[in-house]
Amino acid sequence: MLWSLYNRAAEAARPDGVLRDPESLRIMQALDYDFAGHFGTPGGSLAARAAAIDGALAAWLGEHPEGLVISLGEGLETQSRRVDNGRMRWLSVDLPEAIGLRERFLPPTERFRHLAASALDPGWMAAAEPGVAVFVVAQGLLMYLEPAAVAGLLGRMAERLPGARLVFDTIPPWLSLLTLRGLHHTPRYRLPPMPWGIARDAIAPTLMRWCPRLGAVEFLPYTMPRGLGAVLGRAMAATPTLRNQLPNLVLTGFQQ
Repeated sequence: MLWSLYNRAAEAARPDGVLRDPESLRIMQALDYDFAGHFGTPGGSLAARAAAIDGALAAWLGEHPEGLVISLGEGLETQSRRVDNGRMRWLSVDLPEAIGLRERFLPPTERFRHLAASALDPGWMAAAEPGVAVFVVAQGLLMYLEPAAVAGLLGRMAERLPGARLVFDTIPPWLSLLTLRGLHHTPRYRLPPMPWGIARDAIAPTLMRWCPRLGAVEFLPYTMPRGLGAVLGRAMAATPTLRNQLPNLVLTGFQQ
């Protein structure tokens, strides 16, 4: 939660940043935490990921201005404020400790509600009222779940949220394996275990096997905003074999 907040806020502080996010800056500056000491120099990829999801949400809200966005495992993400059109509604779902911290900086309102629950608890799906368009965001979440849990979650969403849109990100199998063995991002920060890793060319067939009522699968481009990481990312994305070894941002939905 704090790592992704730091990435977004640091990118938003740059004059050439790919994300405008004053709320993340406000929250980071209010927290007594050694962000740089724990997380090192931010690369910007998490901010680029957030900006890509912002774009998908903005396009959807253009068609469904009073729709409901449900953000799973949201932590201190301020996406709701970045894409707010004054009419849409937003439900943040996260564990009680995360919601407690979130409410210190982003109190719930009539349109921006909070639910202290696991993303695997199907109770949050009851927030979707009949006839209301729904967009589910699972940003930086599914890789932390076991594959069977991801399959079960998708199946329940397909059953309970027909017609909903869904965006989520994935990591490749090699990165998943490294986190399970113990991967330090910096000497003071070890990445949490991420059991679910999947190659790009396996995403669509795997999701369709798990959830036959899934709609078309699209990939939203994102990479490091600048520097050597951006150059390597673009080169790998242009090479079919290497492209499978990159993280991916997936946009899909559930059939009516």
